Amino acid sequence: MDIKIENKRLIKKKHVPWIVGGVFVLVLLVWAIFGNHVSTLKVDSQTLTVGEAVKSQFNDYVQVNGSVQPLTTIQLSALESGIIEEKVREEGAFVKRGDVIVRMSNSQLNIQILASEADLAEQENFLRNTMVTLEQQKLDLQRERNQLNLDVHRKGRTAQQYEQLYAEKLISREEYLVAQEDYKLAVQNRDLVIERQKQDSLYRSIQVKNLEESLESMRKNMALVRQKVDNLNVKSPIDGQIGTLDVVLGKSVVYGEKIGQINDLSAYKIEALVDEHYIDRVRTGLEASFKRQDKQYHLVVSKVYPDVKEGQFKADFSFTGEMPDNLRTGQTHYLSLELGQPSEAIIIPKGSFYQKTGGGWIYVLTPDGSKAYRREIRIGRQNPQYYEVLEGLEAGEKVIVSSYDTFGNNEMLILK
Repeated sequence: MDIKIENKRLIKKKHVPWIVGGVFVLVLLVWAIFGNHVSTLKVDSQTLTVGEAVKSQFNDYVQVNGSVQPLTTIQLSALESGIIEEKVREEGAFVKRGDVIVRMSNSQLNIQILASEADLAEQENFLRNTMVTLEQQKLDLQRERNQLNLDVHRKGRTAQQYEQLYAEKLISREEYLVAQEDYKLAVQNRDLVIERQKQDSLYRSIQVKNLEESLESMRKNMALVRQKVDNLNVKSPIDGQIGTLDVVLGKSVVYGEKIGQINDLSAYKIEALVDEHYIDRVRTGLEASFKRQDKQYHLVVSKVYPDVKEGQFKADFSFTGEMPDNLRTGQTHYLSLELGQPSEAIIIPKGSFYQKTGGGWIYVLTPDGSKAYRREIRIGRQNPQYYEVLEGLEAGEKVIVSSYDTFGNNEMLILK
């Protein structure tokens, strides 16, 4: 008896699509976990700038743009209020100390001068009249004293004669006593006049002194008023060159108002604008230099201004040795400012990649130059030519230093 064998398939036909789908999903899952997800971008190698990381001496300096300025600038201010009448010298003119630059007028000062002159003349006349009067009084007292001296002399002689006559009993006692009394009275009157003469002389000297002091005070006041008139002429306080000169004919100017400046051309400095990135490193005493006509000139930072404007701060540089000939205010020079001592370091050329990465990463080429991979790095100092690389690169490796603007966030570049 034959036994019927059943057809037992492990996989039924209807299950095949599900199994295939499952396998496909499994493959995708494995690829998602273990596959290579590096995002890539094909770029033309001819459009790239490639630099090499080398171990060399890093010169810690920055190049700044400076302009020549006078070491000393003196402000021109109006010493008196007035109206601008004449602009004697123009901006840029060379002047000597005392040269008139601007003339002004002030009618009130003219009136004040006339009044002061009248007061001075009146005081001088009063002093002269007083001196004449005092001299007349002095002469009268001297005349009176002379008369009293004569009276004393005569009465003294009469008293002596009467004394002798009285001794010879030729006159009465009364006549003798009257003669003696007249003589004593004449002496007393003379002594009074002498004392009065002394007092008058003292009073006269004091009065004359006071009048002379008053007159001298008026003369000084007159001189001051005339000095004010002279101050209407704005003069140069030093030998130099006129810088700015802000004057308009007919304009009213008040005392102390700035109208311009004079530049002292005996010495110069250089003012430079420095990127705010270096504000913590630039300090007084740092050395700088520039080359002109194949000759090197040396300077030192003399002043650092704290204010930052439009991403820059200002610093002044003073010459430490010889200055170039024929320096002119406003000339431009490119200074190399030394920020530190040279040192050995891994360096790469400067490039536009920094604007995209901020120095945090860079594309490093493979040895065959067919690909470039993104790599984290750390950049330290920089100068006009190189970046100092603190971490992430070895000497001999090549990197892309041109712009990364078209690379997006791809981690690998395939170079064609």
